[in-house]
Amino acid sequence: MLSEIEFSDLGEQIPEVEHFHTMRINQPSGWFYSTKALRGLCDVWEKWGSGLTNFHGSTGDIIFLGTRSEYLQPCFEDLGNLEIPFDIGGSGSDLRTPSACMGPALCEFACYDTLELCHGLTMTYQDELHR
Repeated sequence: MLSEIEFSDLGEQIPEVEHFHTMRINQPSGWFYSTKALRGLCDVWEKWGSGLTNFHGSTGDIIFLGTRSEYLQPCFEDLGNLEIPFDIGGSGSDLRTPSACMGPALCEFACYDTLELCHGLTMTYQDELHR
């Protein structure tokens, strides 16, 4: 695990911060989280990363701050194996991680299923190359 929570381009001089990857995790539709889902996310991040998080950064993603290169794949696999699986957020040129209002989950007079649209856009344009 990381012993220092700093960032530096001086990996040779400060080996503890040579690897400091940030992971973007797709938020659930409508930003609904159960405490069980939050615990699962935090448990995975405590295991594979620094434990530092930022929920709903500028892209709407869940941001996991600080892990080593060799922990990226195992972290991704553990996120996908949670009872409520989470996926890696996009940062490619096709589409940033979309987010939607709670739509029909909150508004009884919603004219459009915004959550379904958001899911469809994600599955269509956020391909594995950009995750």
